[in-house]
Amino acid sequence: MQALLAALICAAAQALRGPAAPVRAPHVLRATRSALGVAVSGSGSARPTARLSNDDLATFMDTTDEWISQRTGIRARRVLSPDESLAQLSADAGTKALESAGVDPEDVGLVILATSSPDDLFGDATAVAKACGCANAVAFDLTAACSGFLFSLVTAAQFVESGAYDKVLVVGSDALSRWVDWEDRGVCILFGDGAGAVVVEGAAEGAASGLLGWAMHSDGKGRCDLSCEGTRSARPLAETGIVVAEESAYGPIAMNGNKVYVFATKRVPEVILEALDHAGLGVDDVDWLLLHQANVRIMEAAAKRLGIPMDKVLVSLDECGNTSAGSIPIALDDAIGQGKVQQGDVVACAGFGAGLSWGAAIFKWAGPQAH
Repeated sequence: MQALLAALICAAAQALRGPAAPVRAPHVLRATRSALGVAVSGSGSARPTARLSNDDLATFMDTTDEWISQRTGIRARRVLSPDESLAQLSADAGTKALESAGVDPEDVGLVILATSSPDDLFGDATAVAKACGCANAVAFDLTAACSGFLFSLVTAAQFVESGAYDKVLVVGSDALSRWVDWEDRGVCILFGDGAGAVVVEGAAEGAASGLLGWAMHSDGKGRCDLSCEGTRSARPLAETGIVVAEESAYGPIAMNGNKVYVFATKRVPEVILEALDHAGLGVDDVDWLLLHQANVRIMEAAAKRLGIPMDKVLVSLDECGNTSAGSIPIALDDAIGQGKVQQGDVVACAGFGAGLSWGAAIFKWAGPQAH
């Protein structure tokens, strides 16, 4: 009886309030099922203002421009200043990519930010999406260090191919200058800050997919060869007997250069051949080789093993350094701006880095030419 009375009271209260407002599904940008092909189109990049040259480094450490450039191919790098944010740098690159592709930001359904060094521990993707005007997009960070952009590109393609989203903004950015020991000349000379972006969207109906093949791998056994470990102090919680960590921090970046070199020069050619096989292509079908810009010596060794001449290898690290997740899209955007990469060109790209992780993607450039 009490239950019946309670139900009657609730019904009466509802009647006084009037009919409930209809439940409306949120506006979600979904692709039509026919848009299963993928087009990689539109590129953009952004760099911090401050340029740190090898000669600048030589003013506070035992090194020279010749020593650095001969071993790495790097002559300068850009570094974020305290009043600059990685999120805004990422948004600048993303906005340029959207403009290049001719895509309205409000038509973007997904934003993926590849970074290991966000301004906010909880991620920067939503801030980047907001700054780019992608009001209808879901956004998330993807952390895979220097492989991050490559992994994000493949992830974006899966969303498009499945019909989940039609337009995805993929941004790769990092500010590892925040996490290096500026007295460790074996590490700090390598890294710079920067951001790059592309648009991944559904191809025209009936068109072949522009993502021709891909492969991704990881191996935790090599984690200690390239890492940025967290450090924490202990804090007892009064008399509870429970101790928690506090004042967490990261860094500096630690790297076993010899092991990373051996890993990269072995795995990069292998994974590119794997991705080419997935695409049904051979090395001779590749117009451009686009590698993570870690060290020109690694790039030369990988190209030699593949039988690809260096004049077909895209290089931007001489003025950028190793920008981690930003390196591949920055180098691509530079090459497009220089008129090298043309519509329809087949690009074989590979990322590799901490984890250890590595992967490759073979795609046909569908975006506009020099901008």
